[in-house]
Order: sequence, then C-alpha cells, then structure tokens
Amino acid sequence: MAPQRFTEQFDQIQRSMPDVALALGPDDSAEFIYEKGVVLARDGEEARIVEDTVRDHFTAATGLSGDQVRRAGPETNRSGITRIQVGDPGHGDRRADRAVANALRIMREPEGRAGRRLVSRNHVVSIAVNSCPGDEPVPAPLNQGTNPAPAEVGHDSDTAVGVLVIDNGLTHDYSLVPLLSHVQGDLHGTETDEHGNLLQYVGHGTFIAGILASVAPNTNITVRNTLNDAGAILESDFGEALFAAVDEAGWPDIISLSAGTSNGRTDGLLGVDAFMRELRQQRTLLVAAAGNNASATPFWPAAYASLPEYASSVLAIGALRTDGDHGACFSNHGSWVSAYAPGERLTSTLTGFDAPIPYLYQHSTYEACRFHFTYLCTCQHPRHAGVLSDEGGSAKPDQVMFDGFAHWSGTSFATPAAAGMVAAFMTADKETDPRAARQQLIANNTEFAEVRGAHVAALIPPTWRPSTAVQL
Repeated sequence: MAPQRFTEQFDQIQRSMPDVALALGPDDSAEFIYEKGVVLARDGEEARIVEDTVRDHFTAATGLSGDQVRRAGPETNRSGITRIQVGDPGHGDRRADRAVANALRIMREPEGRAGRRLVSRNHVVSIAVNSCPGDEPVPAPLNQGTNPAPAEVGHDSDTAVGVLVIDNGLTHDYSLVPLLSHVQGDLHGTETDEHGNLLQYVGHGTFIAGILASVAPNTNITVRNTLNDAGAILESDFGEALFAAVDEAGWPDIISLSAGTSNGRTDGLLGVDAFMRELRQQRTLLVAAAGNNASATPFWPAAYASLPEYASSVLAIGALRTDGDHGACFSNHGSWVSAYAPGERLTSTLTGFDAPIPYLYQHSTYEACRFHFTYLCTCQHPRHAGVLSDEGGSAKPDQVMFDGFAHWSGTSFATPAAAGMVAAFMTADKETDPRAARQQLIANNTEFAEVRGAHVAALIPPTWRPSTAVQL
C-alpha cells in the first residue's frame, strides 16, 4: 500500500461524492475507504437487532450518543441491506470513525451467538483502489496496433457470447473504432474538465471493451457506467446497481468486473450478498479483478472464487508483468486468486478518432518502485513532473494527447483478457455453458507463471505479445 497514492484516490472519490463523508480504514491503516457514521445490516430482523443493540449501548456509554442511531435509508430494497446511522458523519477526520468502530465492536457478541456477521462498514467499491499503477494511461502509436491483437475470428450474432462489463461507461466516439462494432452500452458522460483535459479514468470502460473484443471477437459486449463517481460506488448501492444491470438485458454469459474492495474479512461483502446468492442460481460466470494493492488480503467480489459455494461461478484474476513469466508488482495475490493474465502495459482503445483529447497528469512521481521490485515496473515508468496533488507543488502538470490507443496497466485489464479467453473457448469448443468453459479452460491450461514464489495458472491470450521485463 502506498499512503500518498491512496490519499490521492481518496480525494478524487470524496470530490465525486460530496454528500457522503468518507474515511480510511480500518482504524489503524488504509486498506480501504468507507462511509463515516454509517453501518450496514441485512433488512428485517437483523437490521432491528443492530439498531437496537447499538442504540442501547451508545445511550449507556460515556462519550457516545444513542440519539443519533437510526435508519439512514429505505428499510427494504433489492440488495437486501439497510444503512443505519450510528454517529455524526462530520465528526473527526479521514483517518477513522469512532462511532462506526464502536458499533462494530458492540455487535461482536451478538454475531458470535448468531454464528455469522450481522453488521459491516459501508465500503467504497472502486476500479482504481489506490490509484495504482502510476502515470497511466499513456498514448500509444496507432501504427503498432493493440496488444492483445485482434484474433482472426468472425462475428456471428447467433453464437456470439454475451459479455456485460460493469465499469464507468464508454467514450462518446467509441463507435468510430471498427474493433468495437459489436459493443454497446452507456456513455461515460462528462469526459473533460473546464480546460478540456480528459478526466481521470475516462476511457477505462472503452479500454476494457477493446481488450475483450480483441481476445474474443465473437462477443456482444455491453458496457455500463455503474462506476461513474471517479470509478467508485458505495457498497450500499453496488448490489442494487448490479441487479439493475442484469435486469436491463437479462443475465449474460459473462460479467467482467474490474472493481472491488478489501474489507479485512474472509466472508465477502454484505452489500452484494443478495446479488451473489442470485448469481449462484444463474449460469453466468463472474470474472473479477483481484485488485492492485500488492496484497494477499482478499479483495471482493473477486475473492468469492475461494469460497466453495461460489467456486464454479467466480473467476478471480491477478496481473502478470510484461514478460508473462511473473506477477506484476502491483497485483494482489494469494490462494484466493484463480489465475493470472497479462496486465502490464496492455494496448487498447481509449477513445475514438474524431479529435485528439488532452490528458493532464495528476499522479505522483516515484523514483523507486513503492513495492520494492527491481524491474522497470509501472510504478517507475513513465515518469511525469508537476503533480497537482502535491502540497505546495509549483511545476506545471504534464499534458499529453490521445488520438485513439493507449497503454494501461492493472488487474483491471488482466480481467477482460481472461474473460475474453473464456468467451473464445466457448466459441471454439461450441460450449454454451460459461462455467463449464471456465472449468475446462483452467483444466486444459498449459501456461504457468511465478507469483511471489508460487506456481500459478497463467491465462495467456494467443495474440498477446510479451516484452522483456527490464531489471534495474
């Protein structure tokens, strides 16, 4: 974890959610972002137990107020959870929330009796976790094409695999790109600031659609702008948004999700529990990013792949570095990650081709890899000067122009590479069940890599071109 980078991401999300007070957690570190003053509980009896237990304890405790404990949203909804206010969201700073911490502590005994979790923080689910990797995307030459390159497979509307991308939408001119001719969905909306600079993470969903279309041309891809607040959404809204996405066009063959959060637990996210239980009853395969914190801590929803009841319905994907032989420095890792796919300096479509769009770099500059790796990783290259988020910084931020393609790194992009391989397997083997395709793809896989000393499955798209990982 890089505190400065995480602080930048915190500031971006807080600006995008001005009506919500956020904090870094848990109380003694910065593993995730969550809503201050609020906890989550399941609708019905469990929410009543949480509300009454916390109110009674706060009323009797010194320095805590039971008067502020009350429902902070609808008592029932599709996601099956309720927001309960337990304190003043405006109290304290971003480092912790005493009311939330006490509410969680008070519920430990009732949870022990119940044998399961009854209460949770309201985490922020994000596509960019801690703003890692650094100083990307980077403009890529059009004459060098994409990486992975488009596979030579035709598109057949009758057999095309349906893929739903939960992300931040599409750039306004994406349809000008022939590669994306079978892509549809929501536009991102506002793409530039008042000076015409591309806003951060704009193009993320378009880039992912391009990777999917390259690896698996016989797909019908729909991109949603579910994560359009600086690439983030509150856990309390996420489950509802997932249901809305599948309600619109039905459950797809594959969902590609390049977002999530850690929560310090091994039993998932309360806010998506209802959606995950519904997913288990469908035939859809969820392919989810393992996260960019260089951590072995489970990252949700990807880590559902490690729970026996979800093992067949979720594929958790980490990122490989440019040579494909080892894990990328930023990639989360551990036994809960199903497989790894190329995720460093991939090349895909960022915008259409109607006009160049400037991008103003607002990232930090690192002279050495913040994760202490010794190869030329994305933490170190490319470097850009003039950081808007640096206190007292006076240098003019770098500005570059995009006119189509970009290089970008992250488990965000390893995820659609793996999802595309499942879709391509379905087409090649005439397999209509995406979960069966997942099982067969992993079982028949002959590619492996080394990640933090572990021998792991590597899903390598046939048209991906490796490059040498330069040692420093």
